[in-house]
Parts: sequence; structure tokens; C-alpha cells
Amino acid sequence: MRAIDTIKNIWKIEDLRNRILITLLLVAIYRFGTFVVLPGIDPQALTALQDQTRGGLMALLDMFSGGAFSNASIFALGIMPYISASIVMQLLAIVVPSFQKLQREGESGRKKINQWTRYLTIIILIFQGWAYLINLSVQMRSAGIAMPADLWFKISSTIIMAGGSMFVLWLGERITDKGIGNGISFIILVGIIARLPHSLFQEFISRMGDKTGGLVMFLFEMLFLLLVIAGAILLVQGTRKVPVQYAKRIVGNKQYGGARQYIPLKVNSANVMPIIFAQAIMFIPISIAGFNASGEMSSFWGAFMDNTGFWYNFTFALLIIAFTYFYTAITINPTQMADDLKRNNGFIPGIKPGKATKDYLDEIMSRITLPGAFFLALVAIMPAFARLAGISMEFSQFFGGTSLLILVGVVLDTLQQVESHLLMRHYDGLLKSGRIKGRAGSVAAY
Repeated sequence: MRAIDTIKNIWKIEDLRNRILITLLLVAIYRFGTFVVLPGIDPQALTALQDQTRGGLMALLDMFSGGAFSNASIFALGIMPYISASIVMQLLAIVVPSFQKLQREGESGRKKINQWTRYLTIIILIFQGWAYLINLSVQMRSAGIAMPADLWFKISSTIIMAGGSMFVLWLGERITDKGIGNGISFIILVGIIARLPHSLFQEFISRMGDKTGGLVMFLFEMLFLLLVIAGAILLVQGTRKVPVQYAKRIVGNKQYGGARQYIPLKVNSANVMPIIFAQAIMFIPISIAGFNASGEMSSFWGAFMDNTGFWYNFTFALLIIAFTYFYTAITINPTQMADDLKRNNGFIPGIKPGKATKDYLDEIMSRITLPGAFFLALVAIMPAFARLAGISMEFSQFFGGTSLLILVGVVLDTLQQVESHLLMRHYDGLLKSGRIKGRAGSVAAY
């Protein structure tokens, strides 16, 4: 079989084999850490916290942490604080001139920005760690069990959780350097996949009940899930090709150029980043709302904690559309593309070089970004519709949203890297026809 031959070919390549084994080892370390409970916390007393994370926004936060949040683990805060800090730094790089100057300094500037991103991550971790302990205390008290209330416990636990999240970040960077795929994305992917078997089994058991549709309804759900996944793949891979004609050049007795090529402009150039940006903002109510002695929240913040409610999904969709345009604007530079074309003696047929080419590319990007942004927002809020259709809370998260797009995008990127290793050693690719397209693709392919 082709699959078995592909696995054998992967195993024959020593570098690829070592990278996969290192990735599996680091992932195993991460998964082990998600079950290491904070010192002084009784694991048997976490039933209230686990019930709290079965639904709402807390369930999504627990999914991104791979279950560490509901386990009161040393990795409870996960990788999201680093992503939030990265978002802040990217925004500052747009509006603050000093950060723009750092970006233009090349590698040294990027190192300085990465260093400040880590400092900001630690600040966010300290704030979120303290809020997490307050919530944990409320949940344990509701279960009739008291958590250590001394100041030293709170300080030490906050430091442990902050250190745990920074260790998860280090694991992600080691996966990127020594393993396969993007490490931080892979860490999130592992947390999402870890919840899939249990959610799938629970949905099957639920559907096999007397009045919930039985096996037919469960099979219909699987079919619909496959359709949503197919749509997500098309969203990730979709492109529009802009033809580019290169002028002929004669050097000596040889003629160069003249061939027509294409600029592949992606329908969703921002990939999954708008959803991650928007999701990080939607997590703000968890951090700033605060819990009173009874563990209740105001109705205003409560509306944004219900990820099946109208206001949560409406705001989430608007943020995704806005961030899609924002991230596309900072990653796709029509002016630079037009200048590169002119410098390389190329032009778009029927369009004058220079400003006219820049305006044309900008118009094309605006046209294809609009449907891409709306479709991205639709996929993001799909879990709410799945929930309205009677699908369980845990399993509905896989019908769209951040989890599905991250899962599809990271899997495609990882498979693309594996395929590149195979083709570089003159082996067959993973597919019989064509190559795997990942999220990352050079826009300026010319």
C-alpha cells in the first residue's frame, strides 16, 4: 500500500526520522506536564473547576491548554499569554515609530522585539496567574474544600504557573528548531487533538440514547463535520493567480525572459491569525471581570463568556473581519510587489508598471479579502450553530472556530514539511497528484 511505503520512506530519511522522534518526545513531556497539579492542591477537589470548564468560553480556554486548565496544572495558563503578548507587540510595531525602526533593523531588531515580547508575556502571566488562583479558590470553596489561603502559596503558585508557561514556550521553540512543524502551533494542536477522542466518544454515547437521533444522526454529524473540514481546507489553500509577463532580455547571443508566470494572491492571506487575534481579545472578560465571593459575574461580562450567545458570536465575527483586513494589510505590501516587478523587468498585461500596478494589486486584494473574511468569520462561529443543532458542547468545538482552523492549518503545514523532506531525497510525495499546500506560501513567488 502507498501509505505503508510512504511511512517506510519517512523512516529511511535519518534527519526526518530524528525530527519526528524529537517532536514526539517534546510533545510527551508537554502532555505529562498537563497532569502535574500545583503543590498544595488536592486533585480530587477539582470537580467544580472541571464542571466549570465543560461549557462556555472556559471550555475553549481549557482546550487550548490541553486540559491543563481544568487540572490546575503547572501548565494551566498554557501558551495563550505569549500569543496575546505577540499581538500587542505587532500592534505596537504598526503605530509606534520606535518599534517600526526596530523591525527595519533586521535580525537584531527582531531579537530585541522577541525579548520585549517575553517580558510582556511574564507580566501577563503574573496577572492571569493571580486571577486563576482566585477563580480556583471560588470553585474549590463551592465544592466544600478550602484552598491554602496564605500569601506565600499564591505567590509561589503564580511563579510556578508563569514558569510552566515559559517552559511550554521553550518546548515550542525546540520543536521548531529540532523537530517538525511550527512548535507553538503544534503545542496548541496537541491540546486540541487531546480532547477529540473523549468528545467523540461522549457524542456517540449521547446519540445512541433513546431520544437523540441514534446512529443515523451521529453519521449525519460526521458527514457534516467532513464538509466543514473540506471548506476549511479550501479557505486555507484558496488563491487567485495574477498573470505576470516578463520582458525579453538579450544578453550576448542568449535570450532571457518572455515567459508568463503568476503571483498567487491568497483568498485568506492572514490564515488563522485573525481568529487567534480575535480569540485573545474575547478571552479578556475571563481576565478582567473578576470573581466576587459567590463566584458570580455581571450580566455584561457574562454575555461575553457564553460562546453560544448572540453578542459573543456577533462581536467575535466583527473582530475577525476587521483583523483579516488588518493582518492582510501588514503582511501584503502591493507597493513593494509593484516595485519588485518593475525592478525585475516584469509587468501585468494591460496594466502600466509602477503606481497603476500597485493600485491594481491593492484592488484585487480588497476584492478577494472580503469573501475570505466573511467565510472565515462564518467558520469561526460555526460551533454556535452546531450547539443549536443539539450537538454536545465539547464536540461542537470541532465543527469550526479556532480549533478546527488551527487543526487544519497546522496539519497541512506539517505534512508539507514532511513532503519537502521526501521530495528532496527523490522519494514520492504524500499525494499521488500534486503537492500539499500549506498555509504558508510565498506571495511574491515571482
